[in-house]
Amino acid sequence: MYLRSGLQNLVNRVNDCLLFQGSNSGCCLFHSECLLMDFEIDELSRQAAATARDFALQYIKPHVMEWDEAQHFPSEVMHAMGKLGLMGVVVPEEYGGAGMGYIEYILIIEEIARVCGSIGLSLAAHNSLCTGHILAFGNEQQKKEYLPKLASGEWIGSWGLTEANTGSDAANMQCTATPDGREWILNGTKNWITHGISSNITVVVARTGAPREKNNATAFVVLRGTPGFKGGKKENKLGMRASETAEMIFDNCRISDSCRLGEVGAGFKQSLKVLDGGRISIAALGVGIAKGAYEAAVQYSKERHQFDKPISAFQGISFKLADMATEIMAAELLTLQAGDRKNKGLSVSKEAAMAKYYSSEIAVKTATDAVQVFGGYGYTKDFPVEKFYRDSKLCTIGEGTSEIQKIVIAREVLR
Repeated sequence: MYLRSGLQNLVNRVNDCLLFQGSNSGCCLFHSECLLMDFEIDELSRQAAATARDFALQYIKPHVMEWDEAQHFPSEVMHAMGKLGLMGVVVPEEYGGAGMGYIEYILIIEEIARVCGSIGLSLAAHNSLCTGHILAFGNEQQKKEYLPKLASGEWIGSWGLTEANTGSDAANMQCTATPDGREWILNGTKNWITHGISSNITVVVARTGAPREKNNATAFVVLRGTPGFKGGKKENKLGMRASETAEMIFDNCRISDSCRLGEVGAGFKQSLKVLDGGRISIAALGVGIAKGAYEAAVQYSKERHQFDKPISAFQGISFKLADMATEIMAAELLTLQAGDRKNKGLSVSKEAAMAKYYSSEIAVKTATDAVQVFGGYGYTKDFPVEKFYRDSKLCTIGEGTSEIQKIVIAREVLR
Protein backbone atom coordinates (compact mmCIF):
# COMPACT_ATOMS: atom_id res chain seq x y z
CA MET A 1 0.00 0.00 0.00
CA TYR A 2 2.73 2.42 1.00
CA LEU A 3 5.63 1.34 -1.20
CA ARG A 4 5.46 -0.22 -4.66
CA SER A 5 8.02 -2.67 -6.02
CA GLY A 6 9.22 -1.70 -9.50
CA LEU A 7 11.09 -3.57 -12.23
CA GLN A 8 10.05 -6.89 -10.70
CA ASN A 9 10.73 -8.88 -13.86
CA LEU A 10 14.26 -7.52 -14.01
CA VAL A 11 14.81 -8.35 -10.37
CA ASN A 12 13.60 -11.90 -10.95
CA ARG A 13 15.99 -12.32 -13.87
CA VAL A 14 18.85 -11.09 -11.68
CA ASN A 15 17.79 -13.61 -9.05
CA ASP A 16 17.96 -16.42 -11.58
CA CYS A 17 21.62 -15.59 -12.08
CA LEU A 18 22.57 -14.95 -8.47
CA LEU A 19 20.70 -17.40 -6.28
CA PHE A 20 22.38 -20.60 -5.25
CA GLN A 21 20.73 -23.24 -7.38
CA GLY A 22 19.17 -26.11 -5.48
CA SER A 23 20.12 -24.63 -2.10
CA ASN A 24 17.98 -22.92 0.51
CA SER A 25 20.80 -22.49 3.01
CA GLY A 26 22.26 -19.31 1.51
CA CYS A 27 20.68 -15.86 1.46
CA CYS A 28 21.13 -13.63 -1.55
CA LEU A 29 20.82 -9.93 -0.78
CA PHE A 30 19.22 -9.42 -4.19
CA HIS A 31 16.33 -11.82 -3.64
CA SER A 32 13.06 -10.27 -4.81
CA GLU A 33 11.50 -10.92 -1.43
CA CYS A 34 14.26 -8.84 0.20
CA LEU A 35 14.57 -6.05 -2.36
CA LEU A 36 12.06 -3.22 -2.77
CA MET A 37 12.45 -0.56 -5.42
CA ASP A 38 10.78 2.60 -6.66
CA PHE A 39 9.76 3.94 -3.26
CA GLU A 40 6.81 6.27 -3.27
CA ILE A 41 5.40 8.08 -0.25
CA ASP A 42 1.63 8.46 -0.35
CA GLU A 43 -0.42 11.49 0.70
CA LEU A 44 -1.37 10.13 4.13
CA SER A 45 2.30 9.65 4.95
CA ARG A 46 3.15 13.13 3.76
CA GLN A 47 0.41 14.64 5.91
CA ALA A 48 1.61 12.73 8.96
CA ALA A 49 5.15 14.01 8.39
CA ALA A 50 3.90 17.57 7.90
CA THR A 51 1.98 17.42 11.18
CA ALA A 52 5.09 16.31 13.05
CA ARG A 53 7.24 18.92 11.28
CA ASP A 54 4.89 21.79 12.12
CA PHE A 55 4.67 20.71 15.75
CA ALA A 56 8.44 20.40 16.08
CA LEU A 57 9.11 23.82 14.58
CA GLN A 58 6.47 25.55 16.69
CA TYR A 59 6.70 23.84 20.06
CA ILE A 60 10.11 22.16 20.24
CA LYS A 61 12.64 24.22 18.29
CA PRO A 62 12.39 27.38 20.45
CA HIS A 63 13.34 25.38 23.57
CA VAL A 64 15.91 22.88 22.29
CA MET A 65 19.01 24.33 23.93
CA GLU A 66 17.15 25.41 27.06
CA TRP A 67 16.00 21.82 27.70
CA ASP A 68 19.40 20.42 26.73
CA GLU A 69 21.35 22.68 29.10
CA ALA A 70 18.97 22.00 32.00
CA GLN A 71 18.60 18.29 31.18
CA HIS A 72 14.88 18.94 31.44
CA PHE A 73 12.50 16.27 30.18
CA PRO A 74 9.47 18.23 28.85
CA SER A 75 6.69 15.77 29.67
CA GLU A 76 4.15 18.41 28.68
CA VAL A 77 5.39 18.14 25.10
CA MET A 78 4.82 14.40 25.17
CA HIS A 79 1.25 14.91 26.33
CA ALA A 80 0.72 17.51 23.58
CA MET A 81 2.03 15.12 20.93
CA GLY A 82 -0.51 12.59 22.18
CA LYS A 83 -3.33 14.93 21.21
CA LEU A 84 -2.04 14.84 17.62
CA GLY A 85 -1.88 11.05 17.54
CA LEU A 86 1.92 10.94 17.65
CA MET A 87 2.07 8.85 20.83
CA GLY A 88 0.18 5.93 19.35
CA VAL A 89 1.06 6.07 15.67
CA VAL A 90 0.70 2.35 14.89
CA VAL A 91 -1.89 1.59 17.58
CA PRO A 92 -5.22 0.63 15.95
CA GLU A 93 -8.07 3.10 16.26
CA GLU A 94 -10.08 0.63 18.33
CA TYR A 95 -7.51 1.12 21.10
CA GLY A 96 -7.43 4.90 20.75
CA GLY A 97 -4.44 5.09 18.40
CA ALA A 98 -3.87 6.80 15.07
CA GLY A 99 -4.10 3.50 13.19
CA MET A 100 -1.26 4.30 10.83
CA GLY A 101 1.66 2.16 9.67
CA TYR A 102 5.41 2.09 9.97
CA ILE A 103 6.05 4.36 7.00
CA GLU A 104 4.18 7.20 8.69
CA TYR A 105 5.88 6.32 11.96
CA ILE A 106 9.35 6.51 10.40
CA LEU A 107 8.64 9.88 8.83
CA ILE A 108 7.22 11.25 12.09
CA ILE A 109 10.30 10.23 14.07
CA GLU A 110 12.53 11.72 11.37
CA GLU A 111 10.75 15.07 11.48
CA ILE A 112 10.94 15.36 15.26
CA ALA A 113 14.61 14.30 15.30
CA ARG A 114 15.51 16.84 12.61
CA VAL A 115 14.73 19.46 15.23
CA CYS A 116 15.62 17.65 18.47
CA GLY A 117 17.09 14.18 18.84
CA SER A 118 16.07 14.03 22.51
CA ILE A 119 12.36 14.40 21.85
CA GLY A 120 12.66 12.06 18.89
CA LEU A 121 14.23 9.45 21.16
CA SER A 122 11.53 9.80 23.82
CA LEU A 123 8.78 9.56 21.22
CA ALA A 124 10.40 6.48 19.69
CA ALA A 125 10.86 4.70 23.03
CA HIS A 126 7.27 5.36 24.03
CA ASN A 127 5.84 4.14 20.72
CA SER A 128 7.99 1.19 19.80
CA LEU A 129 9.04 -0.26 23.14
CA CYS A 130 6.43 0.13 25.89
CA THR A 131 3.37 0.65 23.69
CA GLY A 132 4.69 -1.72 21.04
CA HIS A 133 5.26 -4.54 23.52
CA ILE A 134 1.74 -4.31 24.93
CA LEU A 135 0.25 -4.05 21.44
CA ALA A 136 2.14 -7.12 20.23
CA PHE A 137 1.86 -9.39 23.26
CA GLY A 138 -0.84 -8.09 25.58
CA ASN A 139 -4.16 -9.88 25.86
CA GLU A 140 -7.37 -8.11 24.89
CA GLN A 141 -8.07 -6.89 28.41
CA GLN A 142 -4.55 -5.47 28.76
CA LYS A 143 -4.75 -3.73 25.40
CA LYS A 144 -8.07 -2.11 26.25
CA GLU A 145 -6.85 -1.05 29.68
CA TYR A 146 -3.44 0.39 28.80
CA LEU A 147 -3.22 1.32 25.12
CA PRO A 148 -5.79 4.16 25.03
CA LYS A 149 -3.96 6.03 27.79
CA LEU A 150 -0.60 5.49 26.12
CA ALA A 151 -1.83 6.41 22.64
CA SER A 152 -3.53 9.59 23.85
CA GLY A 153 -0.43 10.78 25.68
CA GLU A 154 -2.23 10.71 29.01
CA TRP A 155 0.41 8.18 30.07
CA ILE A 156 4.10 8.10 29.22
CA GLY A 157 5.58 4.62 28.88
CA SER A 158 8.96 3.03 29.56
CA TRP A 159 10.50 -0.36 28.84
CA GLY A 160 12.97 -2.16 31.07
CA LEU A 161 15.34 -4.79 29.72
CA THR A 162 18.88 -3.43 30.19
CA GLU A 163 20.83 -3.82 33.42
CA ALA A 164 24.16 -2.42 34.58
CA ASN A 165 26.12 -5.64 34.02
CA THR A 166 23.95 -7.28 31.37
CA GLY A 167 23.65 -4.92 28.44
CA SER A 168 23.85 -7.18 25.41
CA ASP A 169 23.99 -10.25 27.71
CA ALA A 170 20.30 -9.95 28.57
CA ALA A 171 19.85 -13.67 29.25
CA ASN A 172 22.03 -13.21 32.34
CA MET A 173 19.83 -10.49 33.86
CA GLN A 174 19.73 -10.23 37.63
CA CYS A 175 16.30 -8.63 38.06
CA THR A 176 14.01 -11.49 39.06
CA ALA A 177 10.32 -12.23 39.31
CA THR A 178 9.42 -14.90 41.85
CA PRO A 179 5.95 -16.49 41.80
CA ASP A 180 3.89 -16.33 44.99
CA GLY A 181 0.47 -17.85 44.41
CA ARG A 182 -1.34 -15.68 41.89
CA GLU A 183 1.21 -12.91 42.35
CA TRP A 184 4.82 -12.17 41.43
CA ILE A 185 7.51 -10.46 43.50
CA LEU A 186 9.98 -8.35 41.51
CA ASN A 187 13.47 -7.59 42.80
CA GLY A 188 16.34 -5.90 41.02
CA THR A 189 17.36 -2.81 39.06
CA LYS A 190 17.05 -1.82 35.44
CA ASN A 191 19.44 0.76 33.98
CA TRP A 192 19.54 3.20 31.08
CA ILE A 193 15.76 3.30 30.91
CA THR A 194 14.15 6.07 28.89
CA HIS A 195 11.53 7.69 31.18
CA GLY A 196 12.71 5.52 34.10
CA ILE A 197 11.49 8.16 36.57
CA SER A 198 8.68 9.96 34.77
CA SER A 199 6.80 7.10 33.10
CA ASN A 200 3.31 6.22 34.28
CA ILE A 201 3.65 2.62 33.20
CA THR A 202 6.52 0.31 32.37
CA VAL A 203 6.99 -3.03 30.71
CA VAL A 204 9.75 -4.83 32.60
CA VAL A 205 11.43 -8.07 31.54
CA ALA A 206 12.54 -10.07 34.56
CA ARG A 207 14.27 -13.41 34.96
CA THR A 208 11.95 -16.24 35.98
CA GLY A 209 14.44 -19.08 35.43
CA ALA A 210 18.11 -19.81 35.94
CA PRO A 211 20.70 -17.44 34.41
CA ARG A 212 21.22 -18.10 30.68
CA GLU A 213 18.70 -20.92 30.81
CA LYS A 214 16.46 -21.16 27.76
CA ASN A 215 13.14 -19.31 28.13
CA ASN A 216 14.23 -17.80 31.44
CA ALA A 217 12.53 -14.38 31.29
CA THR A 218 8.97 -13.07 31.50
CA ALA A 219 7.49 -9.64 30.73
CA PHE A 220 5.23 -7.74 33.12
CA VAL A 221 3.35 -4.46 33.14
CA VAL A 222 3.95 -2.38 36.27
CA LEU A 223 2.14 0.87 37.06
CA ARG A 224 3.87 3.82 38.69
CA GLY A 225 2.84 3.99 42.33
CA THR A 226 2.96 0.24 42.83
CA PRO A 227 4.62 -0.34 46.23
CA GLY A 228 8.24 -1.39 45.82
CA PHE A 229 8.67 0.25 42.41
CA LYS A 230 10.50 3.57 42.07
CA GLY A 231 12.84 5.52 39.85
CA GLY A 232 16.52 5.73 40.72
CA LYS A 233 19.55 7.65 39.52
CA LYS A 234 19.08 9.93 36.54
CA GLU A 235 22.03 9.71 34.14
CA ASN A 236 24.11 12.79 33.29
CA LYS A 237 24.62 12.23 29.57
CA LEU A 238 26.77 13.54 26.74
CA GLY A 239 23.79 13.97 24.43
CA MET A 240 20.03 13.36 24.28
CA ARG A 241 19.98 15.36 27.49
CA ALA A 242 16.31 16.34 27.31
CA SER A 243 15.30 12.68 27.11
CA GLU A 244 15.22 11.27 30.62
CA THR A 245 17.42 8.21 31.17
CA ALA A 246 17.32 6.65 34.64
CA GLU A 247 17.29 3.54 36.79
CA MET A 248 14.16 1.65 37.72
CA ILE A 249 14.32 -0.10 41.10
CA PHE A 250 12.15 -3.03 42.20
CA ASP A 251 12.28 -3.88 45.91
CA ASN A 252 9.88 -6.68 46.81
CA CYS A 253 7.45 -5.19 44.31
CA ARG A 254 4.35 -7.36 44.38
CA ILE A 255 2.14 -7.49 41.29
CA SER A 256 -0.79 -9.61 40.17
CA ASP A 257 -0.39 -12.36 37.61
CA SER A 258 -2.82 -10.31 35.48
CA CYS A 259 0.14 -7.97 34.88
CA ARG A 260 2.03 -10.71 33.05
CA LEU A 261 2.40 -10.22 29.27
CA GLY A 262 2.14 -13.53 27.47
CA GLU A 263 3.43 -16.87 28.66
CA VAL A 264 5.89 -17.41 31.47
CA GLY A 265 9.36 -17.71 29.93
CA ALA A 266 8.47 -15.89 26.71
CA GLY A 267 9.87 -12.51 27.75
CA PHE A 268 13.19 -12.70 25.95
CA LYS A 269 11.66 -13.93 22.69
CA GLN A 270 9.12 -11.13 22.94
CA SER A 271 11.92 -8.62 23.54
CA LEU A 272 13.72 -9.67 20.36
CA LYS A 273 10.55 -9.01 18.36
CA VAL A 274 10.03 -5.68 20.10
CA LEU A 275 13.63 -4.71 19.39
CA ASP A 276 13.12 -5.36 15.68
CA GLY A 277 10.58 -2.54 15.71
CA GLY A 278 12.75 -0.51 18.06
CA ARG A 279 15.67 -0.73 15.67
CA ILE A 280 13.53 0.72 12.92
CA SER A 281 12.78 3.56 15.35
CA ILE A 282 16.46 4.22 16.02
CA ALA A 283 17.19 4.04 12.30
CA ALA A 284 14.56 6.74 11.72
CA LEU A 285 16.00 8.72 14.61
CA GLY A 286 19.46 8.53 13.04
CA VAL A 287 18.13 9.63 9.66
CA GLY A 288 16.36 12.58 11.26
CA ILE A 289 19.46 13.71 13.16
CA ALA A 290 21.55 13.34 10.01
CA LYS A 291 19.06 15.41 8.02
CA GLY A 292 19.08 18.14 10.65
CA ALA A 293 22.87 18.33 10.68
CA TYR A 294 23.08 18.19 6.88
CA GLU A 295 20.51 20.94 6.35
CA ALA A 296 22.29 23.20 8.83
CA ALA A 297 25.60 22.57 7.03
CA VAL A 298 24.13 23.32 3.60
CA GLN A 299 22.61 26.59 4.78
CA TYR A 300 25.77 27.69 6.54
CA SER A 301 27.96 26.78 3.56
CA LYS A 302 25.94 29.16 1.41
CA GLU A 303 26.07 32.01 3.94
CA ARG A 304 29.70 31.74 5.05
CA HIS A 305 32.08 33.54 2.68
CA GLN A 306 35.84 33.09 2.38
CA PHE A 307 38.05 34.54 -0.35
CA ASP A 308 35.03 36.50 -1.63
CA LYS A 309 32.77 33.50 -2.29
CA PRO A 310 30.57 31.12 -0.30
CA ILE A 311 32.45 28.13 1.10
CA SER A 312 29.98 25.86 -0.72
CA ALA A 313 31.85 26.84 -3.89
CA PHE A 314 34.95 25.05 -2.67
CA GLN A 315 35.25 21.43 -3.68
CA GLY A 316 36.35 20.33 -0.21
CA ILE A 317 33.02 21.51 1.18
CA SER A 318 30.76 20.58 -1.74
CA PHE A 319 32.08 17.02 -1.79
CA LYS A 320 31.31 16.64 1.91
CA LEU A 321 27.75 17.80 1.25
CA ALA A 322 27.46 15.40 -1.68
CA ASP A 323 28.55 12.49 0.51
CA MET A 324 26.10 13.51 3.22
CA ALA A 325 23.16 13.72 0.84
CA THR A 326 23.94 10.34 -0.75
CA GLU A 327 24.44 8.51 2.52
CA ILE A 328 21.34 9.99 4.12
CA MET A 329 19.22 8.88 1.17
CA ALA A 330 20.66 5.37 1.37
CA ALA A 331 19.97 5.24 5.12
CA GLU A 332 16.41 6.43 4.65
CA LEU A 333 15.72 3.87 1.92
CA LEU A 334 17.00 1.06 4.14
CA THR A 335 14.75 2.31 6.93
CA LEU A 336 11.69 2.61 4.71
CA GLN A 337 12.25 -0.90 3.37
CA ALA A 338 12.32 -2.27 6.92
CA GLY A 339 9.15 -0.31 7.70
CA ASP A 340 7.40 -1.63 4.61
CA ARG A 341 8.21 -5.21 5.56
CA LYS A 342 6.98 -4.53 9.09
CA ASN A 343 3.69 -3.27 7.66
CA LYS A 344 3.34 -6.45 5.62
CA GLY A 345 4.01 -8.72 8.58
CA LEU A 346 7.24 -10.06 7.07
CA SER A 347 10.40 -10.89 8.98
CA VAL A 348 12.43 -7.72 9.61
CA SER A 349 15.32 -8.90 11.78
CA LYS A 350 17.93 -8.50 9.05
CA GLU A 351 16.43 -5.39 7.47
CA ALA A 352 15.90 -3.63 10.81
CA ALA A 353 19.47 -4.42 11.89
CA MET A 354 20.86 -3.17 8.57
CA ALA A 355 18.82 0.03 8.76
CA LYS A 356 19.73 0.66 12.39
CA TYR A 357 23.42 -0.06 11.88
CA TYR A 358 23.85 2.02 8.74
CA SER A 359 21.61 4.93 9.75
CA SER A 360 23.19 5.33 13.18
CA GLU A 361 26.72 5.30 11.79
CA ILE A 362 25.73 7.77 9.08
CA ALA A 363 24.17 10.04 11.72
CA VAL A 364 27.52 10.20 13.51
CA LYS A 365 29.48 10.71 10.29
CA THR A 366 27.11 13.40 9.00
CA ALA A 367 27.10 15.29 12.28
CA THR A 368 30.90 15.10 12.45
CA ASP A 369 31.25 16.44 8.92
CA ALA A 370 28.68 19.15 9.63
CA VAL A 371 30.78 20.39 12.55
CA GLN A 372 33.76 20.44 10.18
CA VAL A 373 31.83 22.55 7.66
CA PHE A 374 31.04 25.05 10.40
CA GLY A 375 34.66 25.08 11.55
CA GLY A 376 35.20 26.80 14.90
CA TYR A 377 31.57 27.88 15.05
CA GLY A 378 30.51 24.24 14.86
CA TYR A 379 32.25 23.63 18.16
CA THR A 380 30.09 26.21 19.94
CA LYS A 381 26.57 25.98 21.29
CA ASP A 382 25.52 29.01 19.22
CA PHE A 383 24.90 26.72 16.25
CA PRO A 384 22.82 23.52 16.13
CA VAL A 385 25.40 21.09 14.77
CA GLU A 386 27.24 20.59 18.06
CA LYS A 387 24.04 19.21 19.56
CA PHE A 388 23.41 16.96 16.58
CA TYR A 389 27.02 15.81 17.03
CA ARG A 390 26.43 14.91 20.69
CA ASP A 391 23.01 13.37 20.12
CA SER A 392 24.04 11.21 17.19
CA LYS A 393 26.35 8.90 19.13
CA LEU A 394 23.53 7.37 21.16
CA CYS A 395 22.08 5.90 17.96
CA THR A 396 25.10 3.59 17.65
CA ILE A 397 24.62 2.32 21.22
CA GLY A 398 20.94 2.18 22.20
CA GLU A 399 18.74 -0.82 21.36
CA GLY A 400 21.76 -2.86 20.32
CA THR A 401 25.20 -1.48 19.54
CA SER A 402 26.54 -1.35 16.00
CA GLU A 403 28.56 -4.44 16.83
CA ILE A 404 25.42 -6.32 17.89
CA GLN A 405 23.73 -5.28 14.63
CA LYS A 406 26.62 -6.80 12.69
CA ILE A 407 26.16 -10.04 14.60
CA VAL A 408 22.45 -10.06 13.73
CA ILE A 409 23.11 -9.26 10.07
CA ALA A 410 25.85 -11.88 9.75
CA ARG A 411 23.67 -14.51 11.37
CA GLU A 412 20.85 -13.74 8.95
CA VAL A 413 22.91 -13.71 5.76
CA LEU A 414 24.75 -16.90 6.73
CA ARG A 415 21.61 -18.74 7.80
